Amino acid sequence: MNHLLALTVITNDRPGVVELLAATIKKNHGNWLESSMSHLAGKFAGILLVSVAENHRDTLMDALDSLASSGLRITIENAALAQAHTCAKHSSQKPSNQRISISVTSNDRPGIVGEISKILASQSVNVEELSTYCDNAPMSGESLFHLSASLDLPNHLDQEGLQLVLEAVSDDLIVEFDPT
Repeated sequence: MNHLLALTVITNDRPGVVELLAATIKKNHGNWLESSMSHLAGKFAGILLVSVAENHRDTLMDALDSLASSGLRITIENAALAQAHTCAKHSSQKPSNQRISISVTSNDRPGIVGEISKILASQSVNVEELSTYCDNAPMSGESLFHLSASLDLPNHLDQEGLQLVLEAVSDDLIVEFDPT
């Protein structure tokens, strides 16, 4: 029987981090299924999902723990039994009601992620992926906030309804729906 392990990884960014993780997982009979990784402020951070047979689970976990000597901080959580996992994105979750992708742009200010996430939670929207960054507006040089997200909308909410509640946060917030 296979187990799913959800890993979080953080370390100083440098070449070879992904290769070290991949080699350790392969050497210890794990299968790297899904991941999301990023470079932020000199750090490398990632989350990944690994499948491993029950008889290799403890050995793999010990090998991953030993990577601390290489500067990797890894947290391991048992995710589930892997019987139903088919390597398709989100296959271990219930079917979605309505998946959409959005882009949000606004003047940057403290608390904007909290404002947006509070609205999403109040509308029972599940955030499946989220990324944010700031840059300078071309003409004014003011700081602009950008958010991209994949969302799972509940049956009671459509795109237009979501756009209305989000744009009510402030008059400078623009919500666009990305083609899926």
